[in-house]
Amino acid sequence: MVFELTAIHFIYLFFVLVIIGFMIFRKDTTLICIAAIATLGALATLTIEGSISGIFNSFIYAIKELLGTILIISIIVALSRILIRTGINELMVAPFTAFMKTPALAFWGIGIVMMVVSWFFWPSPAVALIGAVLLPVATRVGLPALGAAVAMNLFGHGIALSSDFIIQGAPKLTADAAGIPVSAVMQASIPLVITMGLVTTLSAYWMMRRDMRNGTWRDGLVEADSKSSTAEDKNDKDHLSKNAKRVLAVIVPICFALDVVAMFLLNLQGGDATALVGGTAILLMVMITMLSHHGAGLEKATQYLIDGFLFGFKVFGPVIPIAAFFYLGDSGFFAMFGEKLPEISTGIVNDLGLALAHYVPVNETVSGITLAVVGAITGLDGSGFSGISLVGSIALLFSNALGSGIATLTALGQIAGIWVGGGTIIPWALIPAAAICGVSPFELARRNIKPVLLGLAVTTVVAILIISF
Repeated sequence: MVFELTAIHFIYLFFVLVIIGFMIFRKDTTLICIAAIATLGALATLTIEGSISGIFNSFIYAIKELLGTILIISIIVALSRILIRTGINELMVAPFTAFMKTPALAFWGIGIVMMVVSWFFWPSPAVALIGAVLLPVATRVGLPALGAAVAMNLFGHGIALSSDFIIQGAPKLTADAAGIPVSAVMQASIPLVITMGLVTTLSAYWMMRRDMRNGTWRDGLVEADSKSSTAEDKNDKDHLSKNAKRVLAVIVPICFALDVVAMFLLNLQGGDATALVGGTAILLMVMITMLSHHGAGLEKATQYLIDGFLFGFKVFGPVIPIAAFFYLGDSGFFAMFGEKLPEISTGIVNDLGLALAHYVPVNETVSGITLAVVGAITGLDGSGFSGISLVGSIALLFSNALGSGIATLTALGQIAGIWVGGGTIIPWALIPAAAICGVSPFELARRNIKPVLLGLAVTTVVAILIISF
C-alpha cells in the first residue's frame, strides 16, 4: 500500500536536487540547507516559531549523530600532532617505504589494506588505524592526501561495507526483508561487488592521474592550526633521545596491532571497535607527551587535545547544516517535528523510494534501474543502512512479477544504498576518511561522485543481464 505523497515530500525532493546541483558546481550549500530546514519546519508545524526553532534543533540532532565521529577524528589528530612534532612518525613509517615506493603502489596498497580491515571491523575504526600509519608513507612517495582519502573511502566505505562478507550486517537486513537466506544475497552480490569495485577504483585512479598530469588537480586540504608551525613546536623533536624515539615508534603500531587482536578475540565491531582505537590513541598521546615534555607535559597534553578538537570542528563545521537537512529525510524529521507525516510513513526518503517503485512498470530493465535508484535515494540520509530493508522488500515485489531475480535485485539495491549513503558521495558520511587525511569532505565527495555514478550505471547493466539470462 502506497499513500499519496505530501507537500513535505515534494519540497524535500526539490531541495535535494538543488543541493546536489550546487555541489556539482562547487557551490556552498549551507544557506540552501538552512532554508530547506526552515521550509520543512514551516510545513510541518504551520508556525513561524516552529520553523525557526527547527533550524537550531536540527543542528543539535546532527551534532549528536556525528559526535562519535568527531571525537575519534579529533583524538587521532591530537596523537598525530605529537608524533609529527617529536619526529616519531618519521621512524614509525620508515619500514613501509620499502613497499610503497610510488603513488600507484600507495593508492592501491592503502585501498586493499583498508578493504581487508574494513571487512572485519567496518570502515570507521579501519580509517583511524590505517590513516595513522600509512598516510604519512603515501604522501611521502607523492600520493596526494586527497588521493589517499579516495582510496580509503572507495575500498572501505564502498567495496567492504557494501559487500559486508564477514560481519554480514548489510546482507542480513536486505535478506530478511526479501524473505531469502543471507547466503543467497551474498552469493548474488559477488559479481556486482566486483564490477562496482573495479569500475569505481580504476576510474577514480585514472581521473586522479589525468588531473595531476593536466594540472587541474585540487588538493582540497584543510589548513592546519597555525600553532603547529611555531618555533617552539619545531624544537619538540629535540625533547626525546633517538633511542626513545625508536622505542616509541615500535610501541605505537604494536598498540594498534593489539587493538586488532582484541577486536578479533572480543568480537568488537562498529562503535565498540572505534572506542577501543580512540582510547588507545588518547593513552598513547598522553604517554608520549609526558615523556617528551617532562614538567610541561600536563599543559601540553591539554593543548594537543585542543588542537585535535579545533581541527575536528573545523572539518565538521560546514558539514553540520547539510547533515541536519538530510537527517530530516529519515528519523530526524520525527525527532524534530513529531508525527507530521502520514501514519504509514517510514520517513521522507523511504516514502519517496517506495512511491517510485510503486509507479514504474515491471520488467528486467526497469526493475534493475528502479532498485538502483531506490537504493541510492534511501542512501541520501547518509547512513547507508536505514533504507536497505526497503530495497529488500521492493526486490521481493518485483521478483514476484518477474518470476526470478530476487537475490540479484536485493544485492543491487544493497550496493546502491550503501555506496551512496555509507560514505562515498554524501559529505558527512565520508568525513572519517576526509578528516584523517586533512582534506575537505566536500572536495572528496566531488572527487568520488563521477566514479561512483559510473560504477552504479555499469553494475546496474550487469545486474539486468544476470536477471535476463
